[in-house]
Amino acid sequence: MTEALLKNHLDKGAKILHVTWELIHEHIGCITINRPEVANALSQAVLNELQTIIKEIDNHPQVYCTIITGAGEKAFCAGADLKERRGMSDKEVVKAVTRIGETVTMLEQMSMPTIAALNGVAFGGGLELALACDIRIANEHIKMGLTETSLAIIPGAGGTQRLPRLIGLGKAKELIFTAKAIRAEEALSIGLVQYTTDDVMKKSLILADKIIRNGPVALRQAKLAINSGAETDLNTGLQLEHLAYKETIPTKDRIEALEAFKEKRKPNYKGQ
Repeated sequence: MTEALLKNHLDKGAKILHVTWELIHEHIGCITINRPEVANALSQAVLNELQTIIKEIDNHPQVYCTIITGAGEKAFCAGADLKERRGMSDKEVVKAVTRIGETVTMLEQMSMPTIAALNGVAFGGGLELALACDIRIANEHIKMGLTETSLAIIPGAGGTQRLPRLIGLGKAKELIFTAKAIRAEEALSIGLVQYTTDDVMKKSLILADKIIRNGPVALRQAKLAINSGAETDLNTGLQLEHLAYKETIPTKDRIEALEAFKEKRKPNYKGQ
C-alpha cells in the first residue's frame, strides 16, 4: 500500500481498505482485492479504490508489470456484490454494472503487461476482470465462469465481447448460455488461462520476473501493437506495429541493449 493512497483514505475517514497494492519485487506491482469474507466481491467501494490504484500504478515509473489477485485462498473475485445490489433500483443496478465495466476497461488499458493470479474462484464480474488482463494463471483446484444467465441477466462488464475473442465464438456461447462453471484444467485446454499451478503467486512472480527483464518501453509498445492490431485487418495491424516499433528506436534503452550485447552483460533498462 502506497503512502499517498493510505493518506487519501485516512483523510476521508476510511477504516478499511478494500483494495491494496505494493511493490512486491523489483518493478513488479501487485494489486490485491481485500474482501475475503465476501469472496472479494466487487462493491462500489472496491471499484472506486481499484480505479484509483490502477491509475496510480500505471503512472508509477518503477512498475513494469502488474499482478492482480484476491485475498485469501477461496476466491479471486466472485463478481458483483449481490447483497449491495439487492438494495438498488433498476437504474442504480445499470449504473453499478457500468462502473464495473469502466473498471475492467481501465485494467485492460494499463500500458504495462498485466497478470491475473487466480488464487480462487472467478465468477461473473470477477472473471471479466481477469479477461481484461494480458495473461491468466489459475490455481489447479479453482472454478471459473460467466454465470450471469443463471441469475436472469447477462455478462455486462465485457464478458460477451472479450470471452469470444479469447476462446472462440462457439465455446464462449456455450459457457455463457449454460452458465457453466469450469475447472482450471478445462480453462487451460480452451485457452482461457495460460497456466495452472499449485502455487499461483509463485508462478505469477516467475513469469513477471521474465517480463520485467525486457525493455519497459518495448513492453508497452508491444502490448499496444498487439491489442490495437487484434481489432483490425492485417494490413492496418502491420502499420500499427510499424508505428509502435518506431517509438522504441530513439530510446536510451535501445542503446543500452546494444552496449550490453557488445559487453556481454545484462542490460540495465530505465524505461527511457
